[in-house]
Amino acid sequence: QVQLVESGGGLVQAGGSLRLSCAASGRTFSSFAMGWFRQAPEKEREFVAAITWSGGRRSYTNSVKDRFTISRDNDKNTVYLQMNSLKPEDTAVYYCAAVNSGGLVISPYNYDYWGQGTQVTVSS
Repeated sequence: QVQLVESGGGLVQAGGSLRLSCAASGRTFSSFAMGWFRQAPEKEREFVAAITWSGGRRSYTNSVKDRFTISRDNDKNTVYLQMNSLKPEDTAVYYCAAVNSGGLVISPYNYDYWGQGTQVTVSS
């Protein structure tokens, strides 16, 4: 079993920044892809960003491109999501996910491990 723990969420004004962290523990993998998803009230879970094991390939949903940056530190088993120029529409519970894969994984159905989420609230 792999455990993922998100941190860094909170309340921020529009235009502000937050950095989310997701630390993995327990079972280890030689390589695994990781991603971030979010879910707002009364809305379906939405893909936000993903990154390959090497960190050399990344993907973002259009609404966060040029504002969010996903990165990882494999020595710390941690993935980050730097969120700048936050908007009220970014308000959601943010979840990190992991799967044993050397490729870029976008679909939530292909992820095996999920964190419990961290709340991000952006006020106007």
